Amino acid sequence: MQQVNLGIIGGGTVGSGVFDALARNGALLSSRVGANIKVHRVAVRDLQKKRAATIPKNLLTTDWREVVCDPEVNLVAELIGGTTIAREVVLTSLKLGKPVVTANKALLSAHGEELFAAAKKYGTNLYYEASVCGGIPIIKSLREGFVGNRITALYGIVNGTCNYILTRMKLEGADFSAVLADAQKLGYAETPPDLDIDGHDAAHKTGILASLAHGFWINPKKIHVEGIRHISALDIKFAGELGYTIKLIGTVKKLEGSCRVQVSVYPTLVPNAHVLASVNGVFNAVFVQGDIVGDALFYGRGAGKDATASSVLSDIGDAMLDLKTGIKNRLPAFVPHECAGAVAPIDEVVSQYFVRLNVVDKPGVLAKIATIFGQSNIGISSVIQPEGHEGESVPLIFMLHYATNGVAAKALAKIAKLPTVKGKPVMIRVESFEQ
Repeated sequence: MQQVNLGIIGGGTVGSGVFDALARNGALLSSRVGANIKVHRVAVRDLQKKRAATIPKNLLTTDWREVVCDPEVNLVAELIGGTTIAREVVLTSLKLGKPVVTANKALLSAHGEELFAAAKKYGTNLYYEASVCGGIPIIKSLREGFVGNRITALYGIVNGTCNYILTRMKLEGADFSAVLADAQKLGYAETPPDLDIDGHDAAHKTGILASLAHGFWINPKKIHVEGIRHISALDIKFAGELGYTIKLIGTVKKLEGSCRVQVSVYPTLVPNAHVLASVNGVFNAVFVQGDIVGDALFYGRGAGKDATASSVLSDIGDAMLDLKTGIKNRLPAFVPHECAGAVAPIDEVVSQYFVRLNVVDKPGVLAKIATIFGQSNIGISSVIQPEGHEGESVPLIFMLHYATNGVAAKALAKIAKLPTVKGKPVMIRVESFEQ
C-alpha cells in the first residue's frame, strides 16, 4: 500500500492525543483507507516536557520547519493553536503542495479565506473537521451529507465551558461566579476564561458553520456576540418557571425573503420540550434544519484530546485517500457559491424576549413600563412579579412578543432611565425553533 508520512506540529493535549490515537488505531485506519499512515516527525516547543503520550525522542524537534520542509513528509497536521505561527505553518505547507489537517478554529475564523485561497492556488487541500465541536462530524455533514439541502437554520451549543456552567447553575441554583471558579479548578474553564464565557470561542465555530451552510465566508467582526457573565441564578430560576432552559446558542438563520443571514452567539431561552434543552454538562450539540432533510441533531463531546483526535483522524483518512488517488482537491476546503450573501445586522433580527428588571415596589411602576413597550409596538405575553423579595428593589419579569432587536433595545434604554428602575435591565432572547 502507498505510504503516507505525517508531520505533526504540536505535542500538547491535541497533538499527544492524535499520536496516541494513531498508535492505537493507525493500522485500522490504514486498512480502511488502503494506504499506510506513519508519524514521521513531531515538532514541539520543549523537548523535556512530560506529555500524555510517549513520543519517541528521535521523532521530536523544536523547529516546525524541519517537519514541514522535510521532503519525506507529505501530510501535515497543525495542532498548536493560535493565529500567528499556526498561520505560517499552514501557509508554508500549502505552498509546498502538502495537504494540511488543522483543529484550529481561531485560525480559520481569522484567516480562512486566505488559507483556502492558498490551498486552491497550490493545488492541495485543507481539512478542518476538528475545528468545530470536537468529535462531532458536523463539518463533513454540512459539506457532504447536506450538499443537496438549503440550510434554513442552524443552532449550536458549541462551547462546553459555558454549557457546563449554565447546567450547574440550573441544577444547583448556584451563582455564576461560584460555578465558574469551580469549573476552573476542575479544568473545564481556562484562567482567564474570557474566550469561553464572553462567547468568542463559540463565535469562531459558529462563523465556520455559517460559512459552510450559506456559501460565503463570514467576517468574524460581523458576528453579534454576547457571553454569559450577566446571567444570574434569578434568570435561570424564572426561565425555568416559564418552561425554558438558558443555553448559549450559536444561531445561523436565513432572514425570510432575503439573502441576508443572522449569525450570532448569545444566551437563549430554549423551550424545555426541545432537544437542545437537555444537552447538559460539557457536551455539545448542533441542531440543523434543511429544506429537504428537515430536522437533524448532532450530539457528542465538543472538546478533549480523544474527541478532537477522532476528528483529526477522520481528516487524516480523507487526506490519505486523496493522496492515494492523486485527486488533491476531490472536495475543496471551501467553495463560495453565494455571492449575494451577507450577515444581517443584529438590530434587524426579529425575536421574542425575556426581560428582567429590578424596580422599586410601588404603585404605577408596571403601568409606566407597559406604556413604553406599547409605544414601541411591543406586545407583552406575560408578567411575573414574585412576592417575598425584600430590599430597595424587587425583580419584575416580562415575556415579550416578537420585535426587532433594535426596537427592543431602544425600549429598554428608555425603561432603564425611569427613576423606579434600578440597575441595568437584562434582556435574553427566546427561540421557538419554528421556521
